[in-house]
Amino acid sequence: ILTFAFVLIIITTLAINFLPVIIQKITDQCLITSNPNIDERISLLFELSILYISIAGLGHLIKYLQGLLTAFIGQKIIFDLRLRVFKKVLNLHQGFFDKTPIGTLMTRVTSDIERLQNFVTDGALGTIADLVMLIGIMSYMIYISPQLAITIFICLPLLFIFMVYVNKRLLNANRNIRDRQANLNAFLQENLSGMSTVQSFNRENLIKKDFDKKHLKLRSAYYDEVRWFSLYFPTVEAGQAISTALTLFIGGIMIINDSSAVTLGTLVAFFAWIREFFRPLGSLSEKAGSFQVAIASIERVFNLLDYEEKIKNIKNPVKPKKIKGHIKFENVWFAYNEENWVIKNLSFEVNPGESLAIVGATGAGKSTIINLIGRFYDIQKGSIEIDGINIKNFDKTDLRRRLGYVFQDPFIFTGSIYDNISLNNETLQISDIKNAAKIVNADSFISKMKNGYKTRLSERGEGLSLGQKQLIVMARTLAQSPELLFVLDEATASVDTGSEKLIQDALKNLMKNRTSIVIAHRLSTIRNAKRILVMRNGELIDQGSHNELIQRDGYYKRLCEFMEVNFN
Repeated sequence: ILTFAFVLIIITTLAINFLPVIIQKITDQCLITSNPNIDERISLLFELSILYISIAGLGHLIKYLQGLLTAFIGQKIIFDLRLRVFKKVLNLHQGFFDKTPIGTLMTRVTSDIERLQNFVTDGALGTIADLVMLIGIMSYMIYISPQLAITIFICLPLLFIFMVYVNKRLLNANRNIRDRQANLNAFLQENLSGMSTVQSFNRENLIKKDFDKKHLKLRSAYYDEVRWFSLYFPTVEAGQAISTALTLFIGGIMIINDSSAVTLGTLVAFFAWIREFFRPLGSLSEKAGSFQVAIASIERVFNLLDYEEKIKNIKNPVKPKKIKGHIKFENVWFAYNEENWVIKNLSFEVNPGESLAIVGATGAGKSTIINLIGRFYDIQKGSIEIDGINIKNFDKTDLRRRLGYVFQDPFIFTGSIYDNISLNNETLQISDIKNAAKIVNADSFISKMKNGYKTRLSERGEGLSLGQKQLIVMARTLAQSPELLFVLDEATASVDTGSEKLIQDALKNLMKNRTSIVIAHRLSTIRNAKRILVMRNGELIDQGSHNELIQRDGYYKRLCEFMEVNFN
């Protein structure tokens, strides 16, 4: 396709640049000539006019096809790039998302790609066409009259030096724009997500002042870009005027001196070529500005694509047919930041089918343990095994597919309840979805809805209680991995007492015959666990059943008392 597009560009260049040659012949052989035969001159004028129309029509038709083809190629390139970027984001480790604001990431995936799309579609391939056009025009001009062609070469070095200078300034301006745009997007995303907190603490005016400051910085960067970009066309037009004047002066002197090297037709043709020469030159100047805009986005996009994935699969990862559910932590050390240990020398085992609960104060490392099992982060020391296999030897996608998660804050996607439970898994039938919903006590309220499982939900599940959202998420988990390991994270921490009973029943059904790790703030969630791990500042300080731990009268009992739990 690229070869064909290049052939079209060459044909277009040859056709359009031949038109001034026809004008030259019309001027010299039809209008200003010593031939006294008027009929012969008119006949030649007619033939050359038809030839002019034919070549011009063919050239513009080919240019139209060239435009369609370059647009197709540009869209294909951007489609592939956008797909690569999205795949890269999907495969990045959780630590990347912890450090990168969502607003910044959204800017890279959307705004930066859009700028690249504009440049590739209108700029990159168009630049090739413009360069070929310039080379073609210069070749014609040198062939027809080297003396007059000098007028172009006088202006070009000065224009080139000026463009290089302006482009450097534009690049800096556009880097500032992209950085400030990303900061503004991150600021907006953060404050819009936390709007209830902003309004509760009456911080609207302070937020507005911060927004104004960031917005003014962005506006200043845009002004800087416009100031430099606006110099392009006036400079190119000035170059065209100077070249035209020089051509008129030099050519006029040669004609006055009756030089055979230049005729009036040659001079007229050169005026047409100069106009055609500075048109792609002006276009190139504009594209150079667009390139400076795009290069800032290119840097950001390719920095993302080149970001080293820290959690990688080994060359031949293990993909067992089934997981029994034996989990083993052995001398595990982990830190989100170097040496700031969140998990310290942690060792424990969970037997297949066992229900294990983990308790501790905020920051004790409970949720981190869950993330480590799914290999969302890699540990610095020690080992984690499932069924005797180090989790680093698993294919990470296959490993996570076998783990079911129920989080404290259930996430509802925009779409139907059916879509939210199935997650577009084509292997699941409606009967599978309903069966999963029944097991976790979700079918009773879903069936009462007007459209049942086809009921449309917003991203946040507007209209559903927190407990209902949690039950839908549990149905999703059960439907996706009915025979695999389940890991549950504080699923009842924020629901009312009535909803908690439904969720507790659902949890029992989920954990039946499955290895399960439960993290909760409520005694009712962990009372039925066969064993409880007590975490404090990243260390395992005690373990046993609920009654055993209470009888020891240690940290666990004080923790329960602090949470105001009635042990009777």
